[in-house]
Amino acid sequence: MDRREFLRLIGVGAAATCAGVRGAAAATAEDEFLDDLQRRGFRYFTEQSDPATGLVREASRADGAPMPPNIEPNASVAVTGMALAALCAAAERGWIDRPAAKSRAMTTLRALDRAAHERGWWYHWLNVSTGARYGAAGGGGISEISSVDCAFLLAGVLTVREYFRDDAAVAGAATALYERVDFPWMLAPNSLLFSHGWAPESGFLSSRWDEYAEETVLPLLAIGSRTHPVAPAAWYAWSRAQNHYGSFHFVGEDPLFTFQYSHAFVDYRGRAEHGGTGIDWFRNSQVATRAHRQFCLDLARQFPGYQPDIWGITTSLSPHGYVSWGGPPRTGGIDGTVVPSAPGGSLMFCPDLCRPALRAMQSRFGPKIYGRYGFADAFNPTTGWVSENVLGLDLGITFLAAENLRTGNIWRWFMAAPEIQRAMRLAKLGRPG
Repeated sequence: MDRREFLRLIGVGAAATCAGVRGAAAATAEDEFLDDLQRRGFRYFTEQSDPATGLVREASRADGAPMPPNIEPNASVAVTGMALAALCAAAERGWIDRPAAKSRAMTTLRALDRAAHERGWWYHWLNVSTGARYGAAGGGGISEISSVDCAFLLAGVLTVREYFRDDAAVAGAATALYERVDFPWMLAPNSLLFSHGWAPESGFLSSRWDEYAEETVLPLLAIGSRTHPVAPAAWYAWSRAQNHYGSFHFVGEDPLFTFQYSHAFVDYRGRAEHGGTGIDWFRNSQVATRAHRQFCLDLARQFPGYQPDIWGITTSLSPHGYVSWGGPPRTGGIDGTVVPSAPGGSLMFCPDLCRPALRAMQSRFGPKIYGRYGFADAFNPTTGWVSENVLGLDLGITFLAAENLRTGNIWRWFMAAPEIQRAMRLAKLGRPG
């Protein structure tokens, strides 16, 4: 080997070594970013929960300051379910010691046992300190029972049960809450479709879960119930209308969060419906995420703030209040606002697109949008508007998606529930072969 060949070979080796070091450093930086993002989200669940009940507020100011005193402190049952699941991940990571996490979980389970409910179904919003129906004390709207929000709460309850499976008190309390839910009662008459909800003043809501959206964990919980099950055919009762955007084809037309929430708990990876559709729901959410990013980039002609690494629109706060917007197809009065939980909730589907988007938002806009609890709920890169408040649902889906990307633990714990395994078999949601 002559000197030139020797130098060429050691140069290749050095380049490979440097590339490896750069790759490892990048991976470390990505992990540190997600670690920080999740820690801030978990801070919301601890600071914005009532110590006596464990119920978690629907929203708070982004800086953690108290909300105006004229607003009744309301807890969201869906956010509380996400917080229970996040509690397990935090204990596993050592952010809270296991006995303390178990104590917090039991506090919440006991409060849920006492909280206002009908046939096991909780009201959508509860007084955070008492568990009473939100609005019942006067002032503001009175809460309905929301079937899908209860489903997210139950998913968190089962996640806690499986994580603390070795503790009979936790497992017993969680199972009792799940098994008292009368799932058939929530079905529309002569139907296997679930009603959106119920209120004592008006009865069942007219809306039905009749198309693909965020509700898919609901029929699984119902099919798998030992005490109040519904027929497995309920899984196939809702429509599967195709959405087409450019070269992207997928099921579902609602804002991006509807492709995320149930997936935070249900591990659809490598599974497909064997009941005649063959749909892979995990891949469906991957395609929907990629289509949504392209949709945002196509809007850049009108709103130049949307860029390859600055994108995402889903139901969120806005300068005009709470808005349901997104696409494709375009819905709501989109004004160039960016919602970080759109890519945040899809971290588990498309990390190649979603991690760079969140990193770019943090890097480019810094503390203006990234604070005590992580990202502000929404911001407009063109006008400079930033939401003063955060929403527990948006912080929650970002936390759970990040955890599933990093470890898959939320999926692992929830899917360990025998009732969910039974539901997957009965609904014929299986792995190939």
